[in-house]
Amino acid sequence: MLVSAIRSGDEQAIGQLYERYSPIVYSVALRVLGDTGAAEDVLQEVFMQLWRSPDVFDATRGSLPGWLAVITRNRAIDSLRKRRPETDVTDVVISIAPDLAGGVESSRTLEKIRGALAGMPPQQRSALEMAFFEGLTHTEIAEKTGEPLGTIKTRLRAGLLTLRKTFNP
Repeated sequence: MLVSAIRSGDEQAIGQLYERYSPIVYSVALRVLGDTGAAEDVLQEVFMQLWRSPDVFDATRGSLPGWLAVITRNRAIDSLRKRRPETDVTDVVISIAPDLAGGVESSRTLEKIRGALAGMPPQQRSALEMAFFEGLTHTEIAEKTGEPLGTIKTRLRAGLLTLRKTFNP
């Protein structure tokens, strides 16, 4: 296997793995990041990690392409979290003119959201609020509430479906 060859320091093996799996790694990174330059950076990081630490991959736990896809997704998400805002504060144009129509539409939207949230079970509403207003991950919500991760994911999905039905009956 090529990973075994990498463990023994075979540079041709990493080249073969790169040729075979770089399209998968790049496409996953690009899908998450939406930026070709950032996707190329993640692609390089993933293969450098495999070269430096080939023992991290455990063939008994899954396939190499699947492992590479998961590692790539995680790296891309980490990259998104580290990104700085792309616009400088001084470049942002602020409109001072009142937008009455937009304000009315915004109020209607907020009322729809409040109504949908009020109709949800309290635990479901709470999970949605923690995810969207506090920015917590599914795992962080599970830890905070003491509920199983699967339960949190189910509540969030059901809550999002309820909100979707509110806006697209």
